[in-house]
Amino acid sequence: MAALAARAAASAQTTAYTGPLDNFGGKVNADSLDPVAWTRKRWESMPRRLRFQAANKRDAEAWQKKLRTKVVELLGGFPSERPPINAAILETRSFPAYQRETVIFESRPGLTVFGYLLLPAKPASTPPPVVLCIPGHGRGVDDVVGVAQDGTPRTDKSGYMHDFAIQLAEQGMAAFAIEPLGFGCRRDPVNRKRGLGQSSCQPSAGAALLFGETMIGWRVYDSMRALDWLETRKDVDAKRAGCMGISGGGTATLFTAAVDTRIKAALISGYLNSFRDSILSLSHCIDNYVPGILQWAEMWDVAGLIAPRPLAAESGEKDNIFPVAAARESFGNVKKVYQVFGAEDKTLHHVFNDGHVFNGEQGIPFLAKHL
Repeated sequence: MAALAARAAASAQTTAYTGPLDNFGGKVNADSLDPVAWTRKRWESMPRRLRFQAANKRDAEAWQKKLRTKVVELLGGFPSERPPINAAILETRSFPAYQRETVIFESRPGLTVFGYLLLPAKPASTPPPVVLCIPGHGRGVDDVVGVAQDGTPRTDKSGYMHDFAIQLAEQGMAAFAIEPLGFGCRRDPVNRKRGLGQSSCQPSAGAALLFGETMIGWRVYDSMRALDWLETRKDVDAKRAGCMGISGGGTATLFTAAVDTRIKAALISGYLNSFRDSILSLSHCIDNYVPGILQWAEMWDVAGLIAPRPLAAESGEKDNIFPVAAARESFGNVKKVYQVFGAEDKTLHHVFNDGHVFNGEQGIPFLAKHL
């Protein structure tokens, strides 16, 4: 019995062990060993050389020009020439509220983009506006156009993205939902074997960094090429193009709208925050990172490049990936840019009682109004 008790006591001691500092009490400052605490402290000293400081519209426009150029550079730049897009429509299917075309096109030589173009079934006197739709982490573009796990159509708008491309079509807008690089059918064979929800962000995003580029830059360029193709269509109004996405799709939406002024309105779901409180402080996929960006700007500065074009953002109160307090702070700073442009009425921040999910209750009507 005594031997059993001794073993139990030894086991308890082993279980309670938390690390080599257990025996040194308060002799060591734990924060000095904490990399997150250290990096958050370093955030305070980042120069953010191109932070927004303009007091009038003229200075704000000059600031945008400088920061937009710097952001493109930090993303890794874009090709100087755009080759033929070589688009093809693989299939056309009709649904009660929309017609869906399955599309492929070439973004760069040797790199193909897959997507679905949803056209409202209800006839209109003029071509409808069109919105680029970019999904976040998950199964990819199928999750925003009503394709179930077994490939069949679904009608319940399940999942955290709630088939938002279909919601746009139901509101009379065209939606071009494109597959982000690293998801769905744009994955390597190894990750395809691991199931529909397994992304291929790594090693692809790591490869981008090795090339001196970024996954965000690659995805933004795909979006820009999607706009190039939409401009060839007569049945949508590409001069009234919007962009929307959630989570990683919100990342692509933010940076696409920031650098490509053809985007006339944007809806960022579950992303607009601060770098400090999201990807600097919490574990995120490598595809979120832009090397050196805090030397020049915070996320709210990048969002300020969208001004004075209409910008909506939505944040879940219970989102533990992009904390709502930081989302409120960030949007407050974005509004300061819009105030200088005299365009505060073109902003919307909807905070709703849920987690990291797409909502759209106010965001979709916002897009409909401004496009």
